[in-house]
Amino acid sequence: MSTTAVPATAEPAKGKPKWLRVKLPTGKKYTQLRKLVDTYDLHTICTSGSCPNMGECWGEGTATFMILGNVCTRSCGFCGVKTGRPTSVDWAEPEKVARSIKIMGIRHAVVTSVDRDDLKDMGSILWAETVKAIRRMNPETTLETLIPDFQGVEQHLDRILQVAPEVISHNMETVRRLTREVRIQAKYDRSLGVLQYLRENGANRTKSGIMLGLGETEPEVLQTLEDLRGAGVDVVTIGQYLQPSKRHLPVKEFVTPEQFDRYREAGLAMGFRHVESGALVRSSYKAHKHIH
Repeated sequence: MSTTAVPATAEPAKGKPKWLRVKLPTGKKYTQLRKLVDTYDLHTICTSGSCPNMGECWGEGTATFMILGNVCTRSCGFCGVKTGRPTSVDWAEPEKVARSIKIMGIRHAVVTSVDRDDLKDMGSILWAETVKAIRRMNPETTLETLIPDFQGVEQHLDRILQVAPEVISHNMETVRRLTREVRIQAKYDRSLGVLQYLRENGANRTKSGIMLGLGETEPEVLQTLEDLRGAGVDVVTIGQYLQPSKRHLPVKEFVTPEQFDRYREAGLAMGFRHVESGALVRSSYKAHKHIH
């Protein structure tokens, strides 16, 4: 990777390299879960997001669920989720998610959501109710909550801490310089503050993730990793950004497997407990291992 900044006018990268080719998911466990999802019309991010790791994760008994609807109040330049005015909160959703996890026999569930800045509690109450419902119906299932920043409001973060998921995750997504362009309504220091608050107030384990290929430099990536470690983050995921549509930010660079390996080594040297670093790595990749 270049160590010089990529100008905003840089040409988008052309053509996906061979290391981004994805094998079709296979295996008995995957086939069983796919049938259950289709039969019961269950909603997972794995299927709706066409995750490249779906077969591997499902084979290991891990799946990701999204709550609070599928319309986000924010308009991040990288994200394929629809932006606009969300529908009203479905208070039956916690039980629906918990039932889906029960039907699928999920051993480790990741729960995430859109941003709901339109709500007074920013969705934190339904978040807590979802964790409680999953615990009641699936007492053996471990949990990761991949939360929004809740605008840094401690009262909302406390609701997540009180239900004590095994892992609380909040993604930085990119380096400081690119945050305004990539995340728009988010703030780099606010996200760091959220992660540090969680660590200092009893989170079992904290986690964050970043995407590469948006024009960041190697020193900027290393600084972001240092910042995350300084905030007490235990686990970090590093993956390749892929453009969801022509309306979204272009890919400036396809980062090589060798560079991802160097970032993994650098992160482990900084003291992270787990570093998942690779072109196809996504936030919940190998998530079941991150509780250990």
